[in-house]
Amino acid sequence: MLHSADGITYIWRRSPYLALWWAASFSGFGKVLQGQYARGILLTLAEVFINLFSHFNEAMVYSFCGRFDMAKATLQPRWMYGYLVVYIFTLWNSYRSTLTNNRVSHLAELENARIKPVVIHPVEIQYLERKNPIMGAFWSLAFPGLGLLYNQKVALGIYNIVWWWIFASMSNFYDSIFLLFFGRFEESIAVLNAQWLLYMPSVLGGSVYYGYTLAIDQNHLFMVEQKQYFEERYKGENIRIFSSAGGEYATSQHI
Repeated sequence: MLHSADGITYIWRRSPYLALWWAASFSGFGKVLQGQYARGILLTLAEVFINLFSHFNEAMVYSFCGRFDMAKATLQPRWMYGYLVVYIFTLWNSYRSTLTNNRVSHLAELENARIKPVVIHPVEIQYLERKNPIMGAFWSLAFPGLGLLYNQKVALGIYNIVWWWIFASMSNFYDSIFLLFFGRFEESIAVLNAQWLLYMPSVLGGSVYYGYTLAIDQNHLFMVEQKQYFEERYKGENIRIFSSAGGEYATSQHI
């Protein structure tokens, strides 16, 4: 585990199929889930720009509406090749690296290196505390990126907020919601930009899931750190500070 001004980076066991799913929903999400943020951000940028230049989302909308000739005319072949290569690479590498991370995570558990509960940086204070996973998911649902800030992922949270605002602005999403609220249904549909709108479901779902998962992971790290502290402080004693069920403090502590 590593503390930085941006938050806590750690190796954790993940399901390779879950990483594969999120990589399929939006290139780069599988990497972010594994804590490989630089590669994840690079792949999300590739997803946005190559998709944009190839008009892939726009062609999908035409296909859904049965207008296949328009879909074929819209696609840009020179960009589609790059899009497919990056997409397939993301799926393969997310699955492969998750298996590797799981093996490294097992070695880290055996090593049981001491976890620092608090680290102070010039621009940020990072510490372990118990989080509410529901609140992490709620704030991500309200506005993607806020759940990451709640879980102390500063740079990633800002990155998420900026891109969500770009997607919402370019797709006229909130304008459409406003018109829909006042019963102007046809106008609410007409103002939408499908190319930008189709990014949003994956981004919203990924943000909610990650906000929820980060809170659970931090709770587990908090419990591990507490256990390490008491074992170090009271050596040779049988220590039990958490129940086996939900990680709450046990009513009886054997020290």
